[in-house]
Amino acid sequence: MNRLTKFSIATSIIALNTASYAATATAAAPVSPAEQTKIEQVVHNYLISHPEVLMESMQALQQKQYQEAEKTIKETQKNVGAFSAALLRQANDPVAGNRNGKVTIVEFFDYQCPHCVSMAPVIESAMKANPELRVVFKELPIRGPASELAARAAIAANKQGKYYEFSHSLLVLNKPLTEEVIFTTAKNTGLNVDQLKKDMNDKSTSAQLEANRKLAQDLKLFGTPAIFIAKTNATSNITYVPGQMNDEQIKQAIDKETH
Repeated sequence: MNRLTKFSIATSIIALNTASYAATATAAAPVSPAEQTKIEQVVHNYLISHPEVLMESMQALQQKQYQEAEKTIKETQKNVGAFSAALLRQANDPVAGNRNGKVTIVEFFDYQCPHCVSMAPVIESAMKANPELRVVFKELPIRGPASELAARAAIAANKQGKYYEFSHSLLVLNKPLTEEVIFTTAKNTGLNVDQLKKDMNDKSTSAQLEANRKLAQDLKLFGTPAIFIAKTNATSNITYVPGQMNDEQIKQAIDKETH
């Protein structure tokens, strides 16, 4: 049995035993503050005397989380074909590169996700190097109000035909995302900011974000970036990459679809 497994089991045993003891004590009679203090002191003393238990417990938890994530990734890869149309050919999705390209990359992303920020120049380089590449962007704001505001602004910018210029500018700004930053960037990109603000609050913008969230949920995505690569007309054989890719990895993935 490896150390990680030992740690997880040890932690679980302590937690279960402590919970069991507390539950039994509670069932038999209410636990007084003094008794509660004693229970906590016993657990505290044990962990101080056996610090390796904490380390093993943390390692076991990490292993469990890794296994669960790996299982989810395999399920997504297995079932992704059922969502091919929504992924690759959804109406009104922002598209960059060759709109009629034979290979499509789909990216779910958040403007405040550091890995998504790192992906921006990788995606741009891939488009420049591959004339048959089409990139679909799925706004998935999961990091708070600023991300939501930026996503709404980007979808609104798409209605003015300046999605990629605006979106890419936000990603490479290298400064905290604020309302002022978002609208200043919009102005610098040549957008009509007054119209942008109106479109940000339009029902169609909300519907598009909700569609993205539902698709992410259906695909069981657990973070950003989430990347899918396939032939544009594909209904199966869609490659799922749960995380950041570098230039070489994305090149290999694209080459696989063009040969």
